[in-house]
Amino acid sequence: MVSRGAAADMAAEGKTAQLPASIHYFTGLFWDDRRSTAIDGLILQTQFIDRCSQLDQLNWQGVIDALIAGHQLPRAAITDTVLADSTNRLLNRSARIEGLGYVVKSVTVFPKNPAREQFLPSVQGICTVFDECTGQARALIDAELLTYWKTAADSVLGAKLLGPAEPEHLLIFGAGQVARSLIDAYTTIFPSITTVTLCVRRLQSADWLRHKLAADEKRLPFALRVSTDPAAVVPLADIVATATTSETPVLQGNWLTSGAHVDLVGAYMASMREADDHTLQLGALYVDCRDTTVEHIGELVIPLASGAIQPVSVLGDLYDLIAQGTGDGGRIRDPQQITVFKNGGGAHLDLMVAHHLMSLFP
Repeated sequence: MVSRGAAADMAAEGKTAQLPASIHYFTGLFWDDRRSTAIDGLILQTQFIDRCSQLDQLNWQGVIDALIAGHQLPRAAITDTVLADSTNRLLNRSARIEGLGYVVKSVTVFPKNPAREQFLPSVQGICTVFDECTGQARALIDAELLTYWKTAADSVLGAKLLGPAEPEHLLIFGAGQVARSLIDAYTTIFPSITTVTLCVRRLQSADWLRHKLAADEKRLPFALRVSTDPAAVVPLADIVATATTSETPVLQGNWLTSGAHVDLVGAYMASMREADDHTLQLGALYVDCRDTTVEHIGELVIPLASGAIQPVSVLGDLYDLIAQGTGDGGRIRDPQQITVFKNGGGAHLDLMVAHHLMSLFP
């Protein structure tokens, strides 16, 4: 049998591996009659994973553990490209991590889709994982499923490393799908949370999420509140998360109390920010990845350009935090210190979580 390494060497030299007579080409796979399985190292069977896949073992702690393990590998190489046509965008995020391979996540953002057809999503996409040795497509994963788990796990990992050990009050600006995933992740990983407050501009904005949470089969282990007065409710929160698409700050630093943890999730373009300068100046500032945030997202680009903060104000990213801590979510902060974490995402995180999903796929 031809090994993976030998097959790769022969391909590089322009040669063709000689296959045993008992192997046939069938539906995209080399098939070994003797074993009735695809031969390792020649042609890989592509996994298709979406919301209908049986992923019974999928849970938040497992995803967070996958992120911790991924950040103990060599730093990722990352590239992003955006194609824009009026309000429509195609975003391609790519990454390579030694030991995990390559990934490309392609996402379209078409804001007018729901107006065209009631249930037509405005954001759609697919993630492709490529084999490190052969470049073959190992998995195609629905981007919505992947992003749901990756984004919130990224935030909660930051909170485990930086935030209060036993938070009781979680406040979220926003009431969309990201807010839903944040509530799920935070209340699972921090069972001490007894109150969740949604901070919105209009009370009606929270109706969708309230109905989704009410329909959950599990009884909510926390009290759910809705407020339109951030100045009144932010001082009560141990963790303040922002999950909006705002281009101007929704969070003011003078609302925060000592020991609070700020989780900035929503801004993803150079024109967008959710926290004012004072927030970033007050808190010990970290990001999930320097390569996807410092020069790319308005949360940092704008205050850096104005001089409100300096490059040295960014104290580190998840690679640094995990290296400094125990590597298992250990704590490294002063309990009275306000901490700020910018969740900028990135294809390297998609690759880490994608491999975890692939390991659970039957």
